[in-house]
Amino acid sequence: MRLNHLALAVRDIERSRRFYETFFGFGAGPATSYDDGTLIIRDADGFDLALHPDPEPRKVPDFQHFGFTCRDVAERLAALEDAGVPIVERWSEPGFDSFKCLDPDGYVVEVYWEETTSQDSDTSR
Repeated sequence: MRLNHLALAVRDIERSRRFYETFFGFGAGPATSYDDGTLIIRDADGFDLALHPDPEPRKVPDFQHFGFTCRDVAERLAALEDAGVPIVERWSEPGFDSFKCLDPDGYVVEVYWEETTSQDSDTSR
């Protein structure tokens, strides 16, 4: 069993789509649109990100976030900073690098790499 999708309420579907396609590898296959306005985009591993229009996404607890594993944490951080994406946390210690940023709707997204992370789970390359 594995987690295979995440659904987010977003203010602007196209803005969120560009963000996740540009920085997190979504857009690997055809997107699927539904009558209720939901758009599903996919990454190369078949993980589905469902973006649903909502003019006022609910506030989530500060701890709530989701994350991506990738080896090029510093490069990813630089690309997001260059694009003006807010970075809300950075963490680096031997064997572990991480940062958290905000997506266009304020969801916290973590990017990290841990030395014990299996190479098989790194799909960012």
